[in-house]
Amino acid sequence: MTDVDLVVAGAGGGLAGALRAAQLGARVLVVEANENYLRGNNTSMSTAMIPGAGSRWQRAAGIDDSPEKFLGDIAAKTHGDFAKPVAEALAGVSAELVEWLDDHAGLPIELPTDFHYPGHCVQRVHSIPGRHGSGLLRYLADAVTQQSGIDMLVPGRVTATRRDGNGLLVTVSYPDGGTEEISTGSVLLATNGYGANRELVAEHLPEIAEADYHGSEYSTGDALRIGADFGAAISYLDAYQGHAALSAEARTLVTWTVVMHGGFVIGMDGRRFGDETTGYSEYAAVLAAQPGASGWLVYDERIHQASKAFGDYVDVMESGALRRGESAEELAATIGVPADALAAELAEASAVAGDERQRDRFGRNRFEQPLTTPLYAVRIVPALFHTQGGLTVDGHARVLDTETRPIPGLYASGGSAVGISGHGAAGYLAGNGLLPALGLAYLAATHCAAHLQKGDQ
Repeated sequence: MTDVDLVVAGAGGGLAGALRAAQLGARVLVVEANENYLRGNNTSMSTAMIPGAGSRWQRAAGIDDSPEKFLGDIAAKTHGDFAKPVAEALAGVSAELVEWLDDHAGLPIELPTDFHYPGHCVQRVHSIPGRHGSGLLRYLADAVTQQSGIDMLVPGRVTATRRDGNGLLVTVSYPDGGTEEISTGSVLLATNGYGANRELVAEHLPEIAEADYHGSEYSTGDALRIGADFGAAISYLDAYQGHAALSAEARTLVTWTVVMHGGFVIGMDGRRFGDETTGYSEYAAVLAAQPGASGWLVYDERIHQASKAFGDYVDVMESGALRRGESAEELAATIGVPADALAAELAEASAVAGDERQRDRFGRNRFEQPLTTPLYAVRIVPALFHTQGGLTVDGHARVLDTETRPIPGLYASGGSAVGISGHGAAGYLAGNGLLPALGLAYLAATHCAAHLQKGDQ
């Protein structure tokens, strides 16, 4: 008899797996290294955006969507090079997932329809009021405390896992240097990726290696190391989510909806340098390549008011990082860029705004409306948010070996597992971080619980 049926290593998106497994009758232990995980892991730092293709919120809004459409968007963004079995499984379960989060985990799910994220052909990215991951994680943590069958071990870190008869033996290490071994039927590795491991980042992500890392300090690649002990396959280690709008002063994310509502990014010379609507992830490397690896996000009062729906933006605003000008000349003087350069960019954007048949010199055709005074600016720097490659898994989140065989009892989710963003940063779609974090954990728990008595994970 094992101590528990499932050990979940990581209390971010892994909490969804713990909840799902316990609901299906499993005895679950969650092991989390960070005692401040409610505000210090990648799930808590997210914007709480979860794609759900074909959800009841979409139907209520008259939005026609399906897993097939979602897969089409993934294929288009990645140019057809992505982990297809994982993407198919996640697209297929995405609507079920967001509905389960609302019905069973207590999240007040809503479907924002006030903007479009790059690459999604319809509005399918769900969130919660405040649109911040700290709120999402708090709901999950509260649900865990109310669910019998789940124990939490915090702080503790899963540092090793090995085969033990028909089960697994997990080594948990504690901050005081002590260790403990726990027997279990299965392990879900939900420890995120390797973004905090500067050596691995330099090896696999050289284009973003010098940018700020905006994620958990515990994301050092634990799952890769544990998986290697089982002969696990790895894939897409060069994939990552970057972000081109980290406030240089507040060190908090400025929501990219500023761009999608019609804002744009200029360099220190006052000029734009690309099409910002290609996506905030790939634009991080574009910004990183600019002189000083910095820029200014420029927008107006209308966008300022719309962005207040995001908790991150409110934090940036309250930090004092916003600059304001009653005219383009005043804003240019305030932020130290040539007034004629900024005026030229505003004029080109205004000429294109409102007519998607028009394109600017970079090919951008979406500015929503011309920017009007007063104007705002926030100085931004590029950031690495999290890695998107990892252990190769199947549609049940089972870790596969180098012969593509499932490793009995071993699952992975989120940044621990291969994602659905293909290579590099350009394949990232909004929600491609949280969907594998929550969705693969949900799929792993469903599979694990269904096969507890069969011994055929």
